[in-house]
Amino acid sequence: MGVKTDKQEYFNKLKGLLEDHKSIFIVSVDNVSSQQMHEIRKALRGRGVVLMGKNTMVRRAVRILSSDFPEYERLLPHIKGNVGFVFTNEDLKEIRDVILSNRVAAPARAGAVAPADVYVPAGNTGMEPGKTAFFQALGIPTKIARGTIEITTDLKLVEAGGKVGPSEATLLNMLNISPFTYGMSIAQIYDDGQCFASSVLDIAEEDLLKAFMGAIKAISCISLAANYPTLPSVAHSLINSYKKVIAVALGIDYSWEAIEELKDRIANPEAYAAAGPTTTAPEGGKEEKPEAEEKKEEEEESEDEGGFGGLFD
Repeated sequence: MGVKTDKQEYFNKLKGLLEDHKSIFIVSVDNVSSQQMHEIRKALRGRGVVLMGKNTMVRRAVRILSSDFPEYERLLPHIKGNVGFVFTNEDLKEIRDVILSNRVAAPARAGAVAPADVYVPAGNTGMEPGKTAFFQALGIPTKIARGTIEITTDLKLVEAGGKVGPSEATLLNMLNISPFTYGMSIAQIYDDGQCFASSVLDIAEEDLLKAFMGAIKAISCISLAANYPTLPSVAHSLINSYKKVIAVALGIDYSWEAIEELKDRIANPEAYAAAGPTTTAPEGGKEEKPEAEEKKEEEEESEDEGGFGGLFD
C-alpha cells in the first residue's frame, strides 16, 4: 500500500511540475555527489525545481500524461541512463549556467571513462629513483635529477572517451593530479514542445539573422534564374522591370516626369559636371597648385635661405 502511495505522490508531483513549467533540462548526474546536488538545489531555489526518480517510473508517468499532452512523448527517447530533471520558467541560458557551475575536481579512478584528454606534465616528481620501473612500464620517459625522478617530456596518458587503467590511476594519484571535474551535465533541453541540445543556446540573434538573410538571398537568386516569382524575388523583379522600362523610354525618346532629370543629365552632361568633386591636371600630368599654396612655399624657401643654417651645418 505504501509503495502505491509513493508512486501516486510521485506521479502527481511530476504532473504538477510538467503543467507549471514550460522548460525542462534533462541532466546527467553521473559521479555527482549528494553535496553537489544540495548546492545545485540551493542555487536554483525560487528559479527551478530538481526532480530525480527511477527511469521506469518517469517513463510510465510521461506515457500516461502524453494522452492529454502529446508533446511530452518527445521526452521519452532521452530518459535513459542516470538522469534527472530540472523544471524552470526562467531564462534558459541563466539556468544552464547555474546547473553547470557546480563542478568539483576529482581524482582518477580505475575503470572511469575520461571526459577529456589526460596529460602528465614534464618536471620533477619528487619521487625516489626506486620507482623508475613503474614509469618505464607506462612508457613515460624519465631521468634521475638531484636524486629524484624527473619526467622529461609531456605525455598524453589517457585519451578522451577511454577508460582509466589501474596503473594510470595509481600514477595520477601518486603525482597528486586530479584530472577530472564532475558535476551535472545537460543531456537535452525541452522547451515549448521541442527538444534540442544545450549548444543551441549559444546561437546569437546575429547568427540567426545572418542565416535568415542568406536563405532569402538564395531563394531570390533561384527564383530569378528560374523565372518563378516568389515573395523574396518580387522586389528584384520590379526593380529590373523598371530598369528595362527606362531603357526603352530612352531608346524611343518617350518621357515622363520621373525620368526628366535623367534624360537631361544624358543630354547635357557638362551641366552636371560640377556636382561631384573633380581634380584637373595640365597636359604635363602634374596638378596645378593654387596660388596661395605657391606663395606660401616661396615664403618658406626665402626664410630658409636667410637663416643661419642647421645645427650640424
